[in-house]
Amino acid sequence: MCLNTSDTTIFCLKKILLLAIMSRRQTPNEFLQQIIGRPVVVKLNSGVDYRGVLACLDGYMNIALEQSEEYLNGQLKNKYGDAFIRGNNVLYISTQKRRG
Repeated sequence: MCLNTSDTTIFCLKKILLLAIMSRRQTPNEFLQQIIGRPVVVKLNSGVDYRGVLACLDGYMNIALEQSEEYLNGQLKNKYGDAFIRGNNVLYISTQKRRG
């Protein structure tokens, strides 16, 4: 179960504000709620990408992914199944096309 809100929610949501604005003029919270259960790309500050299905996230931007894969420089490095990513490592989260 994910935590709901905190004093840092506004700070964390600023990270995705640009994506939310580009995605049909909705608030960051509406954008996040809409992408739960959908394939996403999570880019970390280290440059590593994690791709998988967004299971849940909280106000700290802690993320739970299902069917997760780790990519470095565009190359698949590992498959994890379920993965939990600490929010302070997240550079951005973006939707991706559904897997075929």
